[in-house]
Amino acid sequence: MTASLKAIDGSADLPVLMNDLAARARAAARVLAVAPTAQKNRALAAMEAAIRAGSAAILAANAEDVAEVRANGATSAFIDRLTLTDARVQGMADGIRVIHDIADPVGRVSERWQRPNGMFIERVRVPLGVVGVIFESRPNVAADAGVLCLKSGNAVILRGGSDSFRSCRAIHECLVQGLREAGLPEAAISLVPTRDRAAVGLMLTGLNGGLDVIVPRGGKSLVARVEAEARVPVFAHLEGVNHVYVDRAAKLDMAKSIVLNAKMRRPGVCGAAETLLVDKAVAGTHLKPLVEMLLAAGCEVRGDDAVQQADARVKPATAEDWDTEYEDAIIAARVVDGLDDALGHIHAHSSHHTDAVVTEDDAVAARFLNEVDSAIVLHNASTQFADGGEFGFGAEIGIATGKFHARGPVGAEQLTSFKYRVHGTGQTRP
Repeated sequence: MTASLKAIDGSADLPVLMNDLAARARAAARVLAVAPTAQKNRALAAMEAAIRAGSAAILAANAEDVAEVRANGATSAFIDRLTLTDARVQGMADGIRVIHDIADPVGRVSERWQRPNGMFIERVRVPLGVVGVIFESRPNVAADAGVLCLKSGNAVILRGGSDSFRSCRAIHECLVQGLREAGLPEAAISLVPTRDRAAVGLMLTGLNGGLDVIVPRGGKSLVARVEAEARVPVFAHLEGVNHVYVDRAAKLDMAKSIVLNAKMRRPGVCGAAETLLVDKAVAGTHLKPLVEMLLAAGCEVRGDDAVQQADARVKPATAEDWDTEYEDAIIAARVVDGLDDALGHIHAHSSHHTDAVVTEDDAVAARFLNEVDSAIVLHNASTQFADGGEFGFGAEIGIATGKFHARGPVGAEQLTSFKYRVHGTGQTRP
């Protein structure tokens, strides 16, 4: 890191630093756009090795971050999102290996056709340029975003949350080591070297044309601010108000397994289920076991009258509960009058992230998958599969809930656009 990029906090030089960071990233992006696949893969292999070798240093830095937020009274779900373990660090490295092995999207010709005048036209994949990623809590985003942008030929500027500052620096050092070993510019993956929140506002301005797109990864307030203030395109990533609908044709054992995993595997991730809908046709057999299972697992259940009658420990649900991403061991539950009622509830309260149906009725499953307007819809599977790694992308830069350009897990291919290459033999337009 150059002297001008040392960590600073609250300095009047922050605008200068950020614009310099963007200028370096822009120059790096030009190099990455034409970098051979083999060179990018050498960097990825070196990054994987550096992450594995640097595991102890990463965990030590993370321990300091966790101790700080714990002392400040952070919730258990927040601490889980922040905490790295040896298994999670090795998972980061494994994800880099997968990204190393996937096909390079840059330069891929998706279509080619000839016009009557003899010209050949090709649609070819190209990088976006410089991606700004603003994220909170999860330090693994630094690795995931960094390597996905590299594979797709983009430079990236990472701005992690103040709570993960030390962890992100340790991970970033490993990524830079990989760039260095492959002979690629270190500014290809840049980390904002300050906790100063003013850096976020500067990124939202676009840094004098230095950023081509911004990806927010964090809570509702962060995403709302980015979408309201950004002067560059944004990959929308709304909160995950995710539903599991247990249909009348659902097997109870499967429903219990899926609901427990969807809510309690990691309650703080964006793919966690927040609302349970149970068909009243099976409420007499399925509802009480599902509620008791969740309560036994330490999950608070907030329900409508029917759910409250199933167990006295259930708290009354308010209107706000149906629109809340808890990011904690809390779930809202409601009994619905069949598939149409379930679909109506989801349409009214969905954040268009991830929703699942549990049923053995193929017709019900087909309607659910076709009619629920979310980026990810699942049949007989946990909502926690809403993850780029589980899709075979190696990692993700986020789950896009909008409909423009990218939707669902944003992997390397989704971080590219396209241009048209036209081959002529001297044609002129009459």
